[in-house]
Amino acid sequence: MQSPSRMDNAPITVPRGLTNVVVTETGLSDVRGNEGFCHYRQYSATELAESRPVEDVWMLLLDGELPDAAAGDAFAAEVAAEAPVRPDLAELLPAIARAAGPADPLAGLRAALALEGSQRGLRPLYDLTRAQRRDDLIGLAARVPTIVAALARLRAGDRPVEPRPDLGLVANYLYMLRGEQAEQEHVAALSAYLVAAIDHGFNASTFTARVIASTGADAASCLVGALGALSGPLHGGAPSRALDSLDEIGTPEHIDEWVSEQLRAGRRIMGFGHPVYRTEDPRSALLKRVAKGFGGPRIDFAVAVEERIPELLERHKPGRALHTNLEWYAGAVMEHLGFERALFTPTFAAARVLGWTANILEQSEDSKIIRPSARYVGPPAPQPVPDRV
Repeated sequence: MQSPSRMDNAPITVPRGLTNVVVTETGLSDVRGNEGFCHYRQYSATELAESRPVEDVWMLLLDGELPDAAAGDAFAAEVAAEAPVRPDLAELLPAIARAAGPADPLAGLRAALALEGSQRGLRPLYDLTRAQRRDDLIGLAARVPTIVAALARLRAGDRPVEPRPDLGLVANYLYMLRGEQAEQEHVAALSAYLVAAIDHGFNASTFTARVIASTGADAASCLVGALGALSGPLHGGAPSRALDSLDEIGTPEHIDEWVSEQLRAGRRIMGFGHPVYRTEDPRSALLKRVAKGFGGPRIDFAVAVEERIPELLERHKPGRALHTNLEWYAGAVMEHLGFERALFTPTFAAARVLGWTANILEQSEDSKIIRPSARYVGPPAPQPVPDRV
């Protein structure tokens, strides 16, 4: 990638939010918003979600190749071996569960990962080989589902369930949440969602992870910072709010009235619109198929609302096409699987953390720290400092 020399220190003005600004090159994933297409390396993300387990796709992003059965099974065994939480962290999880308030469902996970990094004495990525970085990142990410499930059960007054080495990442997550092995239909549905959510270009949390990685910080610091970005309602916090919308609408005959009220008040309709896609989000289409496969009144209502809202938005704001994004049907699917809403964003995080590991690994190969500039618009300087009277 050609970039201008910064030796002259001349500022470059770019769009707000860095829209369309290319900050680096990546071989991991891309989103082609005008086409409604996203891919992990050379493969369609949604095709992978329908045909490959999470571990295969994670390995693809980390190592650059989609594994055959033997290599995929070996990597899945490597991940399963890293899933258990060490006793020193397990002892602290009840206190973390009590302290983490309901306002931020990722607070407990951030605290646990920060402690994990400290307890394990993780060294700065700057000082490690690629293999050592990979090991640190896989270990942390493999334990995220275990931590999320343990905190959820502790909040409910139940004892955490240890992961089983014979189960894959997705089946283990459901097992640790429920205390019993999940049916294959539920494993397949959650796997499709998690694979579709693993990575998605330079979104806010991925960019955050890479900024921290560019400083040479340790792997836990990179992941904890990314989790902070993911907690925002404009990023990873939307699935539960999409279901809140269904609750507020209540019945099909209230759809038009509710949408009109939201638009008059200038409120965002969660689950609709995306900063990159200008057509249907392919991940939403995938999860819509998954949801309709389950069926039932709640799913039927979600479909009815999803299909009606674009018509109303076109009437109120002609030419501004807004389609559903990943979050709309993610909420419907996770609700059908029996997840409490406080688990929606942590479950999204359990997927996205896998993509962050690959991005952190890739960023760590670049020795240049990410350090943009800001245009100062405050009072003219220098001015005399007034006396303290």
